Amino acid sequence: MVVVLKPNTPVEKRNTLIAELESMGVKVQVSEGTETTVLGLIGDTSHINQDRILSNEIVANVLRVQEPFKKANRMFKPESTVVEVNGRKIGEGYFCVITGPCSVESEEQILTIAEEVKKNGATFLRGGAYKPRTSPYSFQGLGLEGLEYLKHAREKTGLPIVSEIMSPDMVEKFVEDVDIIQVGARNMQNFVLLKELGKTRKPILLKRGLAATIEEWLMSAEYILNEGNPNVILCERGIRTFETYTRNTLDLSAVVAVKKLSHLPVIVDPSHGTGKAWMVEAMSKAAAVAGADGLIIEVHNNPKKALCDGQQSITPNEFSRLMEKLRKLLEIEGKKLEG
Repeated sequence: MVVVLKPNTPVEKRNTLIAELESMGVKVQVSEGTETTVLGLIGDTSHINQDRILSNEIVANVLRVQEPFKKANRMFKPESTVVEVNGRKIGEGYFCVITGPCSVESEEQILTIAEEVKKNGATFLRGGAYKPRTSPYSFQGLGLEGLEYLKHAREKTGLPIVSEIMSPDMVEKFVEDVDIIQVGARNMQNFVLLKELGKTRKPILLKRGLAATIEEWLMSAEYILNEGNPNVILCERGIRTFETYTRNTLDLSAVVAVKKLSHLPVIVDPSHGTGKAWMVEAMSKAAAVAGADGLIIEVHNNPKKALCDGQQSITPNEFSRLMEKLRKLLEIEGKKLEG
């Protein structure tokens, strides 16, 4: 249930109403906008008399929320969330580009790529130290060594780093070392991990699961938000369908849907979404026009010899050309490229 207050409501009267609502056995989340304040009621609201609340002089409207996700719901927080990371913003007109190799392969490799993408306007550097692979015989990442290489690249370039976490026992280490913690598609419903990440205040990049519905995706975000961490960034990375030409089916309609349903920023991964390097530029531009708040793009200095996902990685030169086109497009769309 959502209670919309009238403009310029005195804080004292608002607090009195909140106390009354909490006495009914629900938690109240306050969302203050530029013009109105919204009270989100969390818990069992079936016994609450809607007309009784409406009769209060400071209440403009009372709405029942049909969706199971509450804190991620735009009705609970009408204004879009902007996540700030080391002075760089994501959401509501601030556009980010997260880029780098699928996996950190060596210190030289990640430094070379970091310097190239920084020169061409990247906002964040990404690189996998721990890799969830379908086959146990595939390259699994360098682990802690890979994290150290990422940190060195951050020191050299100033680019904040993004890397994927695999298990709850690594949360403390990732909070210490990484600027944005990525939860991969396979862990989207690892609820133990999500709860632990929710107890931090570290920005979390939550990728959509392999065959997850939009509601399931937002419910996973709800786990993080419900533990107190408001810094969630959603990532559409393609879903599994009957189509086999592309690696996944990039669902750009999900960007539009999520922006309507939720206040959380949403970015797009055209690399995993298609699995084909030559599609990345077109899908990146399409994502920006669809309303995405950013992109996560795989860039490798030698894709043919990449230890992971070389077929979907673009080169630094191709990234440079993409960024030139993206800047012009974002200017038309009225968005600011962070970096």
